[in-house]
Amino acid sequence: MIGYLAQNYALIHAFAPRPARRTRHESLAFKRVFKMAPQLSEYFHEGEIMAVKGPLDRPISGLAMDSRRVLPGNLFFALPGLRADGAMFIDEAVSRGAVAVVTPKLPAHAPGGATFIQVADARASLAAVAQRYYKFPDRDLSVVGVAGTSGQTTVTHLLKHLLSGDQRVGLLGAISYDLGARSVPSYRTTPESLDIFGLMAQMRDAGCRHAVMEVSSHGINQQRVAGLNFGAAVFTNLTRDPGGPAPALDAGFAAIGRLFTGGTGPAPKVAVVHLDDPQGEKLAAKISADVPGARLVTFGEDPRALVRAENITLHAKHTTFRLVWPAPRGAGGPGGVMDLTSPLIGRDNVSHLLAAIATAWGLGRDPVVFLARLRAFPGVPGRMERIEEGQPFNVLVDYAHTPATLRSALELLRPITPGRLHVVFGCGGNRDRTQRPLMVRAAQATADLAFATADNPRTERLGQIFEDMRAGVTAPEKITWTENRREAIRLALEACQPGDCLLVAGKGHESSQECADTVFPFDDRQMVRELLASHKLKR
Repeated sequence: MIGYLAQNYALIHAFAPRPARRTRHESLAFKRVFKMAPQLSEYFHEGEIMAVKGPLDRPISGLAMDSRRVLPGNLFFALPGLRADGAMFIDEAVSRGAVAVVTPKLPAHAPGGATFIQVADARASLAAVAQRYYKFPDRDLSVVGVAGTSGQTTVTHLLKHLLSGDQRVGLLGAISYDLGARSVPSYRTTPESLDIFGLMAQMRDAGCRHAVMEVSSHGINQQRVAGLNFGAAVFTNLTRDPGGPAPALDAGFAAIGRLFTGGTGPAPKVAVVHLDDPQGEKLAAKISADVPGARLVTFGEDPRALVRAENITLHAKHTTFRLVWPAPRGAGGPGGVMDLTSPLIGRDNVSHLLAAIATAWGLGRDPVVFLARLRAFPGVPGRMERIEEGQPFNVLVDYAHTPATLRSALELLRPITPGRLHVVFGCGGNRDRTQRPLMVRAAQATADLAFATADNPRTERLGQIFEDMRAGVTAPEKITWTENRREAIRLALEACQPGDCLLVAGKGHESSQECADTVFPFDDRQMVRELLASHKLKR
């Protein structure tokens, strides 16, 4: 991605077309640049190439997997895709200056001037070559991967905060990529392998010692983390939406299991598993059997968990519990106990905090030291983010946009809400229509009053989205339908009384709304603040 990865522009300029006449000084300069350029042959090991057309002893200027972003001198990877095959774009890549192409199948009529390399698996080859090209940044960083259905974003942000006391920590996740010296918006929760290694190289060069990243099951299956050296891997939970297929749960478990047991690369030295989750108990047993050398650290409320929470008390604006952890391995003794006040609300966030604590402890950090930073944790943008403008009721903005996550968010808020619980939500356009009635059922199962509205309709007609959603209505008198999202939030805020709680769900950290091929600014958090500050809603 342009703007994400650093390019060698001197080398790219050297590969660019030049006038036939050039000065002797220019010729010598180009020769010096080419002499220092990486060679194509350096990035492929014996047995990885099935067939080749053209020379391997040629310089390259970088790597690319999108033909539109090919720069002169690049090595282009023609990856198979769900919507289009990368082989369709080989001609474009070569016309833009690609000097070599990696593909699972050699083209019958290959464009002249480029070297063609046939491999068994283009995605696996991309991961291996990217790792070598960027000089194995994962070996210089302690990389922590967080996997599961939900909670990864909160856990990664907590880990980054708790580990950042005396050193820089990089982050790759759903909201942003923090590279140590700069932060850029995220374009994908788990980036492609080319981007992962390129971004980690920037973290390394900026002085980061750790990198925490969200690892999706889809990313594992697409080999985006193939070969990546994880120092620790974390399992948060694994659930399926009500009415969703059981095989999806099995497939998710299989993918995550590969991350922990060496199916994607070296097995993590530290495996951190949520023992309260049934799939977590199953995963812990699998890790113990398949990777006996890994350090298994369990967490949860389960009395068997190594790092656990006891005496949990839920409040509207914070949570208190007793943290218990064992003595360091080999040290003997009773371990540690600490009474904690967390700025995060709800029982789910206790699990997320335990995951971060267990990971830091598993990496050899002392909870007494790193938990001193918890009080200053700023929270996660758009993840149960509280909006405070002096109103006598609670307002939170969250990214919950599936039936399971919406139900979980509302169930988290119900025990800490003395009054009524309201929710504003919608369903995205051009997405699975079968999930829409399930979203409505999830909202009506827990909330006292629901406000259905637009949530990125994209190119789909909002009337069609509403029609699909209405199939899930169980209490029509408790749901209001409003196409304009701003108006829906206004109505929900006006319905709130002291002691109530409003959840504005679906968009979280997003700052725009997509409708009819148009993207315009819209931030739920800013909209709530503006409406609360207005004269009518000031109380």
